[in-house]
Amino acid sequence: MAASTRPLPVTGRRPTHAPFIAADVGGTHVRIGLVHGGDPVEVLHYRKYACADFPGLAGIIAAFLATLPDAGTIHRGVIACAGHALEDGSLLSANLPWPVAPGRIRAQLGFDDFRLINDFEAVAHAVTAADAHALLRLSGPERAPPGPTLVVGPGTGLGAAVRIPGHPRATVLATEAGQASLTVSTELEIAVLQAFGRERRHIPIEHALSGPGLVRLHAALAQVRGTTPTQATPDAITAAALAGDDALARDTLELFCGLLGSAVGDMALLYGAHGGVYLAGGILPRIRDFLAHSSFVQRFLDKGPMREVLLRIPVTLVEHGQLGVIGAASWYLGQEQNDNEERMPAR
Repeated sequence: MAASTRPLPVTGRRPTHAPFIAADVGGTHVRIGLVHGGDPVEVLHYRKYACADFPGLAGIIAAFLATLPDAGTIHRGVIACAGHALEDGSLLSANLPWPVAPGRIRAQLGFDDFRLINDFEAVAHAVTAADAHALLRLSGPERAPPGPTLVVGPGTGLGAAVRIPGHPRATVLATEAGQASLTVSTELEIAVLQAFGRERRHIPIEHALSGPGLVRLHAALAQVRGTTPTQATPDAITAAALAGDDALARDTLELFCGLLGSAVGDMALLYGAHGGVYLAGGILPRIRDFLAHSSFVQRFLDKGPMREVLLRIPVTLVEHGQLGVIGAASWYLGQEQNDNEERMPAR
């Protein structure tokens, strides 16, 4: 099913461009918009689709185009997608229900141009507009000096990207931080990690810190305690934990928040994110109050003498919403500008 929402503007002076498609492709949902590249960049039409309802991404884009009055004039597009781009232009992803090959999709849609960017790389391109969509500051001062900014969040997997300020434009580094090894600190976390280790050798961060990871944490915690899982889906675990009538679900969500704080603190140090940390993703806004009262901040700061460094880094929860679509559009316009500059004759 599709859901409409209010368009969001992006500030920044850019030349006017004909409208094009920008989509944020996750493992569960695709958020897609018709974008006008004027000043400011604006999402003209926006919908959200469930991946499971379609046999492939081209079908989702075609369904969106069918809702537009002037679909025949749309010949360009960009997708922000979780995964790693391969040399042949296809995408390697463990979390998508179908393969993504931009060249094939471009041909199916009859587009002149169709490009691909990592999903959290796209969110990082939109992070300068994120203050307007901030939900909650969890730690640190209101403002930080200019510096690298980390954008990270759990969804179907765990995504992360780093935005480095620069002139004439910032540089964004996509990462595969979700595939790095999960580290633990407490006796309970060690026991849960051992339970995970009975099934697989490499335990990536997103094995625990994602929607499916929440279900795995719930099952592993039940195993450690010698009981049976009480819930079967991320939504059910979250709802039961927030309701307060299911101790196992509540402890699972607390375990999730603690591990997330520790992992984000590690990333902030690894990437030198002195400019701030933005938490995005579909799960966190739904648990904002629980997150604020959990061990997240304590574990984020619990890095020995580096605590003083982390205390100076703002950590802000933002509404992911259209940020992926906006960021993909902003990146695409920057790529077009680069292409035009390269085609200009040297003076």
